[in-house]
Amino acid sequence: MDGTNGAGAPGPSGRLEGGPFGVELRIERRIEASIELVWANLVEPARLERWIGTWEGDPGSGSVRFAMTAEGADAPWADTRIHACEAPHLLDLETAVGDDSWRLRVELLGADGVTLLRFAQAAAHDLGVDLASVGPGWEYYLDRLVAAATGGDPASIVFEPDYLPGMGRYYGELR
Repeated sequence: MDGTNGAGAPGPSGRLEGGPFGVELRIERRIEASIELVWANLVEPARLERWIGTWEGDPGSGSVRFAMTAEGADAPWADTRIHACEAPHLLDLETAVGDDSWRLRVELLGADGVTLLRFAQAAAHDLGVDLASVGPGWEYYLDRLVAAATGGDPASIVFEPDYLPGMGRYYGELR
């Protein structure tokens, strides 16, 4: 993980920057695992479910259905469009979230058994993205991904109070 708040909990690391989606929330993780293993944790349903959720459907069709099962067994399914899937380096998705849609991108760079993960979400305020809750949420899920990819237990990472409200103010003040 990228830092702590002094109590052993992760510290916020996201930032807003311009990118292909306009204003983007960007968060990075350095993962002590091969790029192939990190990629597998992003795209294989059984591995994905350990840290965030699962998907069903035919990715070759350009769309799947995704459920954030880490939110509970009754998590709703969301239609998810695949804009790019270039193993093991790029995953670019758009997923329905209520009446909105979220554009998400994960880029991976690997060398010597270490992977740099770069996450981005379109974050312009007119897109309905509440950074005070979305930012801590992605920090939480990316830390769960790190745990899954490195042999740890994603369930040992607790959302409240470390991520929210712990990181809410930081993300709420990002501009």
